[in-house]
Amino acid sequence: MLTQKLQDALNEQINREFFSEYLYLAMSAYFESVELEGFANYFNVQAQEEHFHAMKMFNFVHDKGGRVYLKALPEPKNEYQSVIGTIEESLEHERFITESINKLMDIAIKENDHSVISFLKWYVDEQVEEEATLTKLVAKMKMINGEGLGLLTIDTELLSRKFDLAAEKAGA
Repeated sequence: MLTQKLQDALNEQINREFFSEYLYLAMSAYFESVELEGFANYFNVQAQEEHFHAMKMFNFVHDKGGRVYLKALPEPKNEYQSVIGTIEESLEHERFITESINKLMDIAIKENDHSVISFLKWYVDEQVEEEATLTKLVAKMKMINGEGLGLLTIDTELLSRKFDLAAEKAGA
């Protein structure tokens, strides 16, 4: 059984994960509007991953005998000024999520709930991957100044990214 403090913290994180999905869908829509289909695909896949992350936590709370309470999601930003700026904003958002996961882990440690600690280790590792991927993408975008043939090359590369539910579940 979850303590009330952990249940509340997990519920907050579930809502943050759903907001992440919503935010990345907004970014995907922006990239569609400027004809960058690869970037749109990248953020669409990112949104699917965030949905998976939210539902994984949603199910865990129920498995632990807790109750999920969903809240209204804030409206995500829908307009962006540049490709680089959008990628940088997504990196900042992932850093916020990393901080949030770390605080959640701190609560689990203080509450001495080993099952929650074990469960959250996957999220801690996932955030390292999320930040590293976006950091590399920002660096590449800066190398090409976010424009020209380099931009189109990266856009084409990002078209190949797919969401693989089986792989996500296997890694979970």
